[in-house]
Amino acid sequence: MIQSSDFIVLARNRLCVYDSCMTDSPIPPNQQLVRGDRWPIVGERHPGDIDSPWSLEICGCVASSPTFSLDEIRAMPQVTRQIDVHCVTRWSKPAMSFTGVRLRDLLHDSETPIWTDEANFVSFVARSERNHSTSLPLSEVRELDPIIALQAEGKPLATENGGPMRMVVPGKYFYKSVKWIRRIKFMKEERLGYWESEAGYHNGADPWREERYMAPTLTKQTAMRVIESRDFRDQDLRGINASHRDLADLQASDALLRDADFRSCNLQRANFRGANLSNSKLQRADLQAANFTGADLEGADLSGADLRGCDIRGASLFGATFFQPDANETDSLRAIIDRSTQVDLASLDALVDEQKSFVRNAIEF
Repeated sequence: MIQSSDFIVLARNRLCVYDSCMTDSPIPPNQQLVRGDRWPIVGERHPGDIDSPWSLEICGCVASSPTFSLDEIRAMPQVTRQIDVHCVTRWSKPAMSFTGVRLRDLLHDSETPIWTDEANFVSFVARSERNHSTSLPLSEVRELDPIIALQAEGKPLATENGGPMRMVVPGKYFYKSVKWIRRIKFMKEERLGYWESEAGYHNGADPWREERYMAPTLTKQTAMRVIESRDFRDQDLRGINASHRDLADLQASDALLRDADFRSCNLQRANFRGANLSNSKLQRADLQAANFTGADLEGADLSGADLRGCDIRGASLFGATFFQPDANETDSLRAIIDRSTQVDLASLDALVDEQKSFVRNAIEF
């Protein structure tokens, strides 16, 4: 029997149980550990509606449509679990302690589930300005046993981390655990949520299979045309493959370039101001004098890139990689950084410790 001191990790379709006292909990491929006292804030920091009373609505293919107030949820029996958090932007925080109400307890009347036989999928909707949402097959919801979390690490959830209540779904990238949960809808047919339909995140979200993004929708013809123009400004080019090309002076301000492949590119003087380059591949790229001010570089891999004269001020760097931790001192997969590389020292706090130390030492050398 699994005790509350244990936590569950779904790994490659195998259910593995780890005691919470373990300090060497495994993490999925290409993830980095954040310090134990840190919880990076990703996405919106505040809900869209702060004046209305907090409640949680259950609707869709259900036998009844109850609405629970926040006080009612707080009064329900609660559990405390230690759950690994894996962000799609390549950082992990193992064995986080969450306290809340099991979703299955909320959705069962005695032994009878609230959903009807028509229900096949479950949508989770956030109380945010963009109504952030995601969905899961009902079978996975029953298997993963998520909780409606009210506390994290023994304290009430902070607003920026989804308080006063959020979903926590074990075994998935954390975008499947929406902040500020306000509606749970049971559906007959699947409907992609905001993160999948708008942000292009993979609907499976299995961190052990690195299911980060949907397959790119760009045709090869469209990709070639835009690459040859060297004008990516304001365009949605998620997953574009432009590796090993000469794209000096590329104009890409405010472009959506999540999961883009720029490996070994000549990107000297490229303008990525305000662009979204989360999880982009920039290994060994020549980025001398490139402009990344205000860009989203969360999860981007810049190992081996030439960043001399590059401007990274104001960029978001959660989960970014500037060198491979197993590389030796002369390995080519260490970014080339010197005092001409412009970066806010405060923004380096978003990096894991070894990445932060590497960048600081390179700048100050």
